[in-house]
Amino acid sequence: MFGYGSLVWRPAFDHLDKEPAFVVGWARRFWQGSTDHRGVPGAPGRVVTLVPDPGGRCWGMAYRVSQDDVERVIAQLDHREKGGYSRLELPLFKGDGSALAPRGVTYIATEDNENYLGPAPLAAIAAQVKQSRGPSGHNVEYVAELAAALRHMGAEDDHVSELAALLD
Repeated sequence: MFGYGSLVWRPAFDHLDKEPAFVVGWARRFWQGSTDHRGVPGAPGRVVTLVPDPGGRCWGMAYRVSQDDVERVIAQLDHREKGGYSRLELPLFKGDGSALAPRGVTYIATEDNENYLGPAPLAAIAAQVKQSRGPSGHNVEYVAELAAALRHMGAEDDHVSELAALLD
């Protein structure tokens, strides 16, 4: 399993091991609306998705799950990511650039889902995040926890760090 948003700092599923990893050709963006976790219907929060970025590299956390737990974990994640996300399998790489796994399951939200918000100026994203709260908590917490987890991993992501700076 590969997480690049809240799964980086709050996986909430059983796993045998975890390791920082990255995917190639993708960038993390706060372009997905959240009406079930960090916002509510009519007042969505903003959470991350992956968008194509030729030559890009998106850092996250890779989780190794027991073969006996795979179906249960995927069912849990299908429920958790039901607000517009679809499963995708991508090759995962270690920090040194070597292959970690030929395919890791991740979830992305594409522009064809009803909660997709798309690009916006970072200041507008920050204003929306500051106002948003949902069943999983304040949207600011989501950004702050993700930024802290990425810093802890030594992973650079300008989009996340610039947004977090606007929220301080």
